[in-house]
Amino acid sequence: MDRAQLITPESPVAFVDIETTGCTPGMHRVIDVAVIGVTGDVVDFEWQSLVNPGMRISGGITALTGIDNDMLADAPPFERIARELHERLDGRVFVAHNVRFDYGFIRREFGYLGSDWRSPNLCTVRLSRALYPEMPRHNLDAVMERHGIHIEHRHRAMPDAQVLLQFWRKLRTAWPAEDLQRAIDLASLRATLPPALPPDLPDDLPEGPGVYRFFGIPDEGAGEGGQDTLIYVGKAANLRERVLDHFRGGTDSKTQKLAAQVRRVEWTQTAGELGALLLEAREVRERQPVYNRQRRGAGERLTWLFDDSGAAPQLVELNAALLRSGNAYGTYRTERDARRALEGLAREHQWCFKLLGLETAEGSCFGFQVGRCKGACVGKERPIVHMTRVKLALMPLRLQTWPHEGPMLLREGDGERTQYHVIDGWQHLGSFDAGDEDSIAMFTGRSRRVSERFDIDAYRIFTRYLRDPRHAPQPLPPPNS
Repeated sequence: MDRAQLITPESPVAFVDIETTGCTPGMHRVIDVAVIGVTGDVVDFEWQSLVNPGMRISGGITALTGIDNDMLADAPPFERIARELHERLDGRVFVAHNVRFDYGFIRREFGYLGSDWRSPNLCTVRLSRALYPEMPRHNLDAVMERHGIHIEHRHRAMPDAQVLLQFWRKLRTAWPAEDLQRAIDLASLRATLPPALPPDLPDDLPEGPGVYRFFGIPDEGAGEGGQDTLIYVGKAANLRERVLDHFRGGTDSKTQKLAAQVRRVEWTQTAGELGALLLEAREVRERQPVYNRQRRGAGERLTWLFDDSGAAPQLVELNAALLRSGNAYGTYRTERDARRALEGLAREHQWCFKLLGLETAEGSCFGFQVGRCKGACVGKERPIVHMTRVKLALMPLRLQTWPHEGPMLLREGDGERTQYHVIDGWQHLGSFDAGDEDSIAMFTGRSRRVSERFDIDAYRIFTRYLRDPRHAPQPLPPPNS
């Protein structure tokens, strides 16, 4: 089957289910595989085999599947069933529940044998979500309950594949062809890729969080030496879904123009959403892709510092130490922006320009002369009362105080990958994976980094993220710990 071909309810399909020694392709192996070949309403074949993984399986896997080491001892290794499995799958749409799991394992097993096997595929989890969005869960047990499907020996490959066959038959009966086709298009993440992109891109894109980059030539003649250039950087909770979304025929002109110009796609996986947010913000700021909008507030590094003495505020550059004081108000790009903002507020609230350091002339301020100052400059309002009024009105602009004495660690990950983000004064000092001893030493040893310049993007990301008590940070270990 042409991998770009439209998947329809009449396409030849292979309902596939596997059992494995664990959850991670490349670390774990297939131990049970079943394929049911179907065309339209006709079952073409049913095929199943145990697979010797070349390793012992855990008691937990045995408890889940009923498969034990004795059963696998005489089972064929994958290389002995590979040819027949390939023939069973050839020319059919690979259909599975959470298809990336089963498809990823089968691809990896073929890869061990030097085969770059690929296939069009369809996810029945996505299909269920598209057709039944009111369902709170779409795992196989939930699908069986919703559709009255009964099967024995769950968590074996053939019975679970039989569930998918019954689900498919119920969908073909229950839904008009046009509605079912729309759901299949959504569930298969069907997209029309630009000619320059490899047709296997949907298979290669991971389904985890991360940052993706589009390279292309934005205008005729652009790009040094005719080479493509970075035109867009984006973040995603699911890289595969988000990247392919760009090529699903969006109607706005910017989406169409961007999709037409993409010649190459790169991506970096992260352990979670926070890592993706931080990496995207840094790359947009440093690399300035053509189609990314300038971030709101980018370059804002100045703030008004009000100390506790009641003196006039100072316009200073933000840093981690300043954010521990609790006396920083507002962020600004330039001195002109900062002064204009403070002057506007002073007029609105009848603050004294002179006590705010906005005027230096002798005597009263000009605002007092025209009735826009309550007289703090001539003793009619106590300076401390005046400054209290100022700080109360500025509270919506007050920058959140960094509540820790030094750098902190934020842990992020789902068990397969764990990443640590180092922050100090709401600033991102860097990230490293668990087990990366060199990076750990850089942040915990004597060469511990400090934040050189204030980044408003990092401030906003961290202050929002840490509102959730589940994301409580932990202290950075002391040097040489």
